[in-house]
Amino acid sequence: MTAIACLRILVAIGDPETGRPTPAPQVQAAADLYLKHCWKAPRRYGAVAPLAFVLADSRAERLDPVEMQALAVELEAGLFPRQPHSEKGAGQVCLLTFEGDESAVLQFASLSQAALAGLIAGRGYAGPPGHVQVITAEEIRAVPSAPAATEAEVAATAGPIPPAFGATSPAPAVENAAKPPAPPIASAVKPPPPAATGWWGVYHPPSESFVGAAIGLRVDLNRARPADDAALLARDLTCLNDAHAAFARLSTGQGGDEAAVLFLPFSFWNLTNPSSLEAYKRRLSRFPLAMQGRLGATIYDTPREPSLGTLGQIKTFLQSTFSFIDLNITEPNFPVATLPGELATSITLSLLDEELRVRIEAIAKFAAIQGSCRAKGVRQAITGLRDAKELDACRAAGLRFVSGPAITDLMASPVGASQARDLPLKVA
Repeated sequence: MTAIACLRILVAIGDPETGRPTPAPQVQAAADLYLKHCWKAPRRYGAVAPLAFVLADSRAERLDPVEMQALAVELEAGLFPRQPHSEKGAGQVCLLTFEGDESAVLQFASLSQAALAGLIAGRGYAGPPGHVQVITAEEIRAVPSAPAATEAEVAATAGPIPPAFGATSPAPAVENAAKPPAPPIASAVKPPPPAATGWWGVYHPPSESFVGAAIGLRVDLNRARPADDAALLARDLTCLNDAHAAFARLSTGQGGDEAAVLFLPFSFWNLTNPSSLEAYKRRLSRFPLAMQGRLGATIYDTPREPSLGTLGQIKTFLQSTFSFIDLNITEPNFPVATLPGELATSITLSLLDEELRVRIEAIAKFAAIQGSCRAKGVRQAITGLRDAKELDACRAAGLRFVSGPAITDLMASPVGASQARDLPLKVA
C-alpha cells in the first residue's frame, strides 16, 4: 500500500522590524530544497499549490511524523535564525499533514490558510475526513479532520488558535437554538496520543539503584530503527527537543536529584556531516548551561575502528554541552585498547535482536575487555536487556550499568538517582 499525504505549511510573522510575513515563495523554495535532498526515490513529491506539497511513499502505509518534524525544524531555523540572547528566532513554522485517499488529499491542498488555522484548533472542515497532524519544532499532535467529531473529541485535542497563525476571534456559535445540543458521549472521548519519546532507567546492579536515564523513541518498540541518515537526524532532533522540554520539569524537582545522568542520542555519521552538525547545534543552543554536569551524549552506530581524528572532532563539538561521552557499539569485542581514554567516558554494548544464547555470549565477550576498559578509565554498560537471564549474566560478569525493557518500561519522565525498591525494576 502506498502512503499518500498532503503537506501544508503555515508561517508565523517573523520580521520584528516590519511585521510583514515571510514571502511564500521563499518558504516554498526552502521546503522544495529540503524535500529534494531528503524525500528521495522511490518516494515522490510535488508542489500542487502555494505552500502545499503532495508526498507519496510506496514502501509505507503511513508517513513518519518525526521525519516531517525535521522539515519544520530546518525551515524554522533557516527562515528565522535565533536572535541574540534568545532561545528562539522571531518566527515559527507549523506544518499540517493530511493522509487520506487521493481526492481527499488534493482537496486538503486547496484549503485556505484561515481554514488551516481552524484545523490547528480542532474545528475541522467540510471536506472528506482523513488523518491530520499538526507538526512544529516543539510538538507532534493529531487533530480532528472533519466537523463530525464530537465536542468531547475536540475539547480533548484542541486549544485556541495560536495568535501567530492567524487567530483573531473565537469560533462563531451554532445558530440553531431550537435544536437541543446532543449529550456528550463518554465513549467517544479519545485520549491524547502518547509522546513520541520516553526514558529508559539506567540501573547499577552492585548498589541496586538507578543512576540515570536514556531517552528513546516509542516507535522502536514495534519496528526496527531506520538506516537513512535523514531519518536518523529527525529522530535525534525529536529526542533533543523532548529532553529540552523535560529540563523544565527537572528544575522543579520532578526528575530526581542531580546525581542522575541523562543520556541523549546522536548518530555517529550525522556528527560527521556539516549540515547535520548545524541542525544539532541549533537544538543544543537551547539547552541550559546548568544541565551540563548531568548530561551524557550517546553516539550510536560507532564503527568498530573509528577514526581517532573524527572522534576528537565529535568530542570537541559535544563537550560544551555534555559532561559524558558514550560510544554505543554493537560488536562486543570492540578494540578499546586502541582508543585514547580521553575521547570517551563510557562504552555501551547494544544487544542485537538475536536469540538468547547469542545475546548472552555477546555479554560474556564484552565483559572480557573489562581490563582494557579500566586501564583507559572507560566505564562499560549494556543496553537492550530483555530477559532476566541477561541481567543475571551481567551481574555475574561484573558489568555495572544496564538498561532495557527487562529493567524498566519506557517511562514518561526520567528517573533520578534512587533506590531500586522505589522504582520499576521489572526483573529484580
